[in-house]
Amino acid sequence: MATGDAAIHKQTAPITVRIQSGDFDISAEINALSGGRVDIGAVASFTGLCRDEGGRLSALELEHYPGMAESAVRAIAEEAVKRFNLTGMTAIHRYGKIAPGSNIVLVVATAPHRQAAFDGASFLMDFLKTDAPFWKKEHLKAGGSGEWVSAKDADDEAKARWRER
Repeated sequence: MATGDAAIHKQTAPITVRIQSGDFDISAEINALSGGRVDIGAVASFTGLCRDEGGRLSALELEHYPGMAESAVRAIAEEAVKRFNLTGMTAIHRYGKIAPGSNIVLVVATAPHRQAAFDGASFLMDFLKTDAPFWKKEHLKAGGSGEWVSAKDADDEAKARWRER
């Protein structure tokens, strides 16, 4: 790709960010980002699901600050598009009570080549796990609420690898 082409992608790559309570259709979201486009050579996606934590979880409740969450995720997505020369990116994160097995998050990155798409999706997820203002609380099958879920060291380590590159 010529240098001029890269500049065009950075300016015009579509970015969709939604924070919503309802579920999403993975295929429809991928098609919305990539359908009919001939400048895309790769689509990488990640879907995060709610685990049952060994059968003890009835739901995971996610809270966020409306407006702030969208802005934070959009800023991360914009950085990913610029950094990896993506042709587009979608990030959808749910809030509310999510049952085990249900979708929580979807990240889709499109690019001319596979490695950029993989890296863009991974970059967004690593920063989303650490920098986006979401809070998670467990609801237990045994009744009552469990603990607020704190960030994991592994998430911080995953984010740190992008600073080394």
